[in-house]
Amino acid sequence: MTHNDHTDGARNFLDGSTVGIVSLVVLLALSAVVIRAGVWDLLIISWAAFVAMAGAGFLATYTRRDHAETLVWGYGLASGAMITSAAVFLVPQAIGVSGGTPQYGGFGIALGLIVGFGSHTVGHRLAHMDLPLDRTVAELSAHALSAGAIIGLIYGNMDVGLTLGLAIVSHKGPAGYAAADRLARNGRGWSVLLLPAAGVGIAAILSSLVAIPASGAIRGIVFGFAAGVFLHVAMDFLPRCEIGSEIHDVLKVEGDAHHLLDRLRMHAVASTALGGFVVFVAWAVLV
Repeated sequence: MTHNDHTDGARNFLDGSTVGIVSLVVLLALSAVVIRAGVWDLLIISWAAFVAMAGAGFLATYTRRDHAETLVWGYGLASGAMITSAAVFLVPQAIGVSGGTPQYGGFGIALGLIVGFGSHTVGHRLAHMDLPLDRTVAELSAHALSAGAIIGLIYGNMDVGLTLGLAIVSHKGPAGYAAADRLARNGRGWSVLLLPAAGVGIAAILSSLVAIPASGAIRGIVFGFAAGVFLHVAMDFLPRCEIGSEIHDVLKVEGDAHHLLDRLRMHAVASTALGGFVVFVAWAVLV
């Protein structure tokens, strides 16, 4: 690594928005409260999300190479783990807490999938507006806060274990890596990613204080909604190796890229399957 690489990295960090640093300070303050309360699962998940996204952003700043295959494996492992975790841990819980009427959980799942799709569409529309915050950071921050809020509701009202939360935030690494690379190509510093990186924990810790009513119908809908949202996010992170996709954008090749994309599709299938298998192994060991 050259002196210029170090200088560019430092400049990229200092070029970030103050809101990122403030978000980190807020997360540190809330973490102190969580430590005193002894809520260790939520603390670990919050900081795992932060380290995954911020660390990947830092790594992308110093990486100068074609990393399409890296992104495919990162997205595939994360989405496979999330799909499996939501299906195994959240869906049965949503059905089980519905008070003898599992349809409430089913309606919640459907609602979560539809709302997830709708919010993704609205977010894409907002991306074309002239916002004071970078488009990439705005999208990631909105997603991080909503995901964190749902994680907090789940962990504040249910005993679901650490595996679920870690699987849910596993996509923060590849998402941060891709976002930092995109920011660098646009001449922006990566430290603005501290906002969405810390946003998961901030929202999770605050929403964990909200108590969901004991009504089976309400709990079934709420936990079903959480399952549906996370299933949507997981499927949205499936690595799509198509012309015009993010994977295609980072290939940096001229001419016909179909052969490379066909090869990457095999990696996409393998990584997604492996992500799901890892969750199965973790569940089998811990049960």
